[in-house]
Formats: sequence, structure tokens, C-alpha cells
Amino acid sequence: MNSLLKDALAWDMVYPIEPWCGNDYDKLDRYRAAGFNLVNLCLAGDNHNIGEGIARVSAARKQILSAPDKYQLVETVDDIDAAIYANKMAIAFHLEGTRCFERKLDVIESYYKLGIRHSLLAFNQTNSVGGGCAEKNDMGLSNFGELVVGEMQRVGMIVDLSHTGYRTTMDAMAMAEKPCIFSHSMIAGVNSHFRNLKDDQIKACAKSGGVIGMSGSGEYIGDISCKPESLVNHIDYIADLVGPEHIGFGLDLVFDANALNNWIRTRTDEWPQAADPNWPGFAYMQPEQLPEVVDCLLARGYSEQQVRGILGENWRRVCAQCWQS
Repeated sequence: MNSLLKDALAWDMVYPIEPWCGNDYDKLDRYRAAGFNLVNLCLAGDNHNIGEGIARVSAARKQILSAPDKYQLVETVDDIDAAIYANKMAIAFHLEGTRCFERKLDVIESYYKLGIRHSLLAFNQTNSVGGGCAEKNDMGLSNFGELVVGEMQRVGMIVDLSHTGYRTTMDAMAMAEKPCIFSHSMIAGVNSHFRNLKDDQIKACAKSGGVIGMSGSGEYIGDISCKPESLVNHIDYIADLVGPEHIGFGLDLVFDANALNNWIRTRTDEWPQAADPNWPGFAYMQPEQLPEVVDCLLARGYSEQQVRGILGENWRRVCAQCWQS
């Protein structure tokens, strides 16, 4: 392991818990061995209603809290330091879409009390909050969406704009009073893709004080082999545009990519690229490649302080500004 990783905060902002595609809790051991000491679990989203969302979050709480010798549930920034001091894996929770709020603003605080620390506004498709990035037309943040953004920021839940439509992201960042994030998004200036960010989105995120998490998906990176150097090309682009203090990791890794790709091919309205019979499917960077990414960053001239920021300190800064104790 790279020597810098031995005492750095290394934080992956996105790991979906979905055993049907290989993403179970046992895989967290691989993250730990690779140098990660905080992983944020995606538990529910636009495929779930309130009942399903609450049930999934409750099950995750039971899973993490039943292994106190191994995991530390993160609800405050101080919990991160406590986990590292106790040599435990720090675990946080988030949602991938707001359908599981079901237009009930009061449930947002309830989710926060259960441990949800950020949520996407929409996942590829339009919902009652706003547009998704895969839609032909994005009408922007809805009236209800404005209320959701305001309530999320009031209770301390970070507004996450990955998978959300361009206009909706710009509307949300224009009204936000606290940092907004893109937990797992790459850059259109490096690889043109409907999921990747335009320059004005990057600048608006940075202006809010936010961070963009680098996805480990080869499709978004623009390199199906997921070479670390290709991911770092996206980091270079953001660093040149707004500075390295606005970069983190949100690998969004799926361990059984074939299972995911087969499912996506049945949902071409949500994933339009899957309508192409020659679409190769998703492939992912593995946790064990983190040391190579660090080596590449150092080789390209990033300082140790900047690399520590990208690894996790930038996420910590945003969380300290947004989370409520």
C-alpha cells in the first residue's frame, strides 16, 4: 500500500448495497484492505417508495450496528475521527433519488435521523422534484423540488446532483445556501456522455463550495479498461478549471457487472445507450486500484496535501459545513 494511504482519510462516497449484483457487506473488507477507511452506502432511491426506503435503511442500520467491533456508523464528522482512532471501517448512508420521500417533506428529517447524509434529487429520469440526465427534456427544478432542496439543507442532508438533469442541477445550485455535490460524476470535456458534467456545472458546484466524486465506471471515464491514468485525466480537468479542493471519489462500483448490464438492457428508457445492440456494458475500477491512482496523482505533480484532499479531506470539509449534529 502507498505510504500516504496508511494515515490518510480515504473515502468512497458511493457503494450501492445490492446483493443481486454482487454488492454485499462482505465486499467492504476489500475496500478496507485497499486503503479506504470510510465508505458511504447507497441504500434506496427512485426505485423505492417510503416503506421500502425506510425498511432498507433500517436493515442497514441493524447490519452496521450489530458489528460494533468492525464498523462505526457515521452521523457526525467526529464519528469519522472516532472510527479511525478505533481502527474501524467508518460507514455512512445515502439515497439515490427522492421518490422514496413520496412528496412528504417531513420524511426528509426522519431519513436524516436514521443516518441518511446525502441524497440525489433524481436518478436519470424525471420525478416530482426535477429532471433526470437521461431525459430528452429537463424542465428544471419543480416547485416541490425547491421545497425539497430547502428542507434537505435545513436538516443537514447534502444535496447530491449526480444523475440529475442539467437544468435541474443548475436551478438547485442557484438556490442552494450550502455546498452541493456530484457524488459520482465524470467530465464531458474529457469524455462526452449524458451522465458527464459540463464546465458550467463544475464551476457552479465549486462556487457552492461543493465536491465532485470521481466515478469508477469505465463508460463514464471513457476507458472500458478503467486504467487509473484515465480516471486521473478527469481529475486534471477539474483541477485546472476550479482547483483540486473540489474533487473526491465516488466509485459507484458494481462487483457483478454482468448482472447489472443484463438488468439495464431491460430499461432503455432509463439507460438509452443500452438500446444499442453493440453496447459493451459497464465495467468498473476495483478498490485495489486506489494505490495506483494515488501514485499517478503524485507523479503528475499533485502535492501530498492536495492528494489527501482528493482522497477524503474535501468530503470531510463539505460534510462539516452541511451536516447537523
